[in-house]
Amino acid sequence: MAHLLSASCAVNLPPAIKTYFRPRNKHTTSCSSSFVSRTSPIFSSYRRTLQEPNFVYATATPLSKELEHIPKSGSSTNSNGPISKPRRVMVIGGDGFCGWATSLHLSNKNYEVAVVDSLVRRLFDHQLGIDSLTPISSIQNRIRRWKALTGKTMQLYIGDICDFEFLSEAFKSFEPDVVVHFGEQRSAPYSMIDRSRAVFTQHNNVIGTLNVLFAIKEFSEECHLVKLGTMGEYGTPNIDIEEGYLTITHNGRTDTLPYPKQASSFYHLSKVHDSHNIAFTCKAWGIRATDLNQGVVYGVRTDETTLHEELCNRFDYDGVFGTALNRFCVQAAVGHPLTVYGKGGQTRGYLDIRDTVQCVELAIANPAKPGEFRVFNQFTEQFSVNDLAGLVTKAGKKLGLEVQTISVPNPRVEAEEHYYNAKHRKLIELGLKPHVLSDSLLDSLLNVAIQFKDRVDHSQIMPNISWKKIGVKPRTAPVQL
Repeated sequence: MAHLLSASCAVNLPPAIKTYFRPRNKHTTSCSSSFVSRTSPIFSSYRRTLQEPNFVYATATPLSKELEHIPKSGSSTNSNGPISKPRRVMVIGGDGFCGWATSLHLSNKNYEVAVVDSLVRRLFDHQLGIDSLTPISSIQNRIRRWKALTGKTMQLYIGDICDFEFLSEAFKSFEPDVVVHFGEQRSAPYSMIDRSRAVFTQHNNVIGTLNVLFAIKEFSEECHLVKLGTMGEYGTPNIDIEEGYLTITHNGRTDTLPYPKQASSFYHLSKVHDSHNIAFTCKAWGIRATDLNQGVVYGVRTDETTLHEELCNRFDYDGVFGTALNRFCVQAAVGHPLTVYGKGGQTRGYLDIRDTVQCVELAIANPAKPGEFRVFNQFTEQFSVNDLAGLVTKAGKKLGLEVQTISVPNPRVEAEEHYYNAKHRKLIELGLKPHVLSDSLLDSLLNVAIQFKDRVDHSQIMPNISWKKIGVKPRTAPVQL
């Protein structure tokens, strides 16, 4: 669904979705909108559309009327006096894999949720000729279905957070107590395809996060920022990885400093820049922030996404956005050998999507102090690529699948054998109850792959994309996957 909102022509929207057009003269007027495809490889036309004098934002119900009836946190009363209201959480990137599951989970926990998203992740699929293995409904249909099932409303703001005017309007209308920030280009391979995608990733991620920081400073100083970082910021050092900080003694003096970063892609570097900018604004402006350095996430289902097929989450298995575990499950389901990159000793932290939403909720419920920049390593187990291949092979055989494994040349520049021991105790201390990668969960993942194997694009199963060098192909050449 590679389409973005534009204010160019009319289209009929479902009654549950109202879209509003705000000219720069500040007079809010409702209007129709259309979905327009963008073919530029780096969405320059998309960027310009959002930065032109007029832009579009949307809510799940009419904005002007909805804001009149939504009480601010702690403001509601009943016959016995004031009562506590759920906190207001803005989920940036709420249409994405982690963001959608988190939005549903928080709404189910009675938080007032606003989803902010540019929908550009859907454009990536169209641009690269890839798709989620599981069918994904539109964000409007997702939110409408959630309300029909639960009676709970999530507000929807469609726009680009790199456009500060759009973000400002969203902040002023929703007045968040918490911002959960997933809204970044999240693929290392995507950021390494060519120069334009490297630039897009850095601009989108770094400028977008800077805008969020300024929006908090200007419109919601008490707001708690919960930012999704990545364990990839640390790289694979030959020492234990601490949670954000390292105490060192040098020339007889001791200090606690940010843990050294060794990013391995332009995407991971953008996350490092984010961390530095957030840490600086916490110190300079007194912002409160929690950086969740997340490992690789697996799983599709949460308690909420299983309620209806229109709430289903993504299952990426391609070489750009897919994970090794997802790819292995799909390969096993269709009878293709599991493709291990290189020696297969690449080790990372992993966690279940159900633990992602748990961790975010714990960070919200236990906020950072003003001026504090906390770092939590958000994963539950460590596996090598060889470990994952072995687990999928074992689970596949239980289901009657003939699973083989082959080694293929590694398209990535990375250590294929290395030391890896990362600490992850802080979220456990806050109450995280981890799900582990059990046989039953692997069975579930494989069953999803088997259920939708007719949707598998076999050209995506064994990608040959190489990001050892950048710009070796003409910009007009098609992306090879």
